[in-house]
Amino acid sequence: MHVELIPHAQRQPVERLRPLRVKDVAVALGVDVSTVYLAVRTGLLGSYRVGAGRGTIRIPRSALKAYADERGIPTSELAVAL
Repeated sequence: MHVELIPHAQRQPVERLRPLRVKDVAVALGVDVSTVYLAVRTGLLGSYRVGAGRGTIRIPRSALKAYADERGIPTSELAVAL
């Protein structure tokens, strides 16, 4: 019998590994993108930039989960998988 060992991260659906865009977070929370940008700018929502120049903002799923937990938002009500 042949068993192939696959690292845990490779077994996860690709969607669950990717960070979220601002637009994705806005849809998940049911708010306008300007609200997400404000949360990022004030440090309430963790994020990082990707790319040259101003780049684009990416939000780790763990940061969105922490943001939702701090505000008492059930993660089951979010429109994205965490």
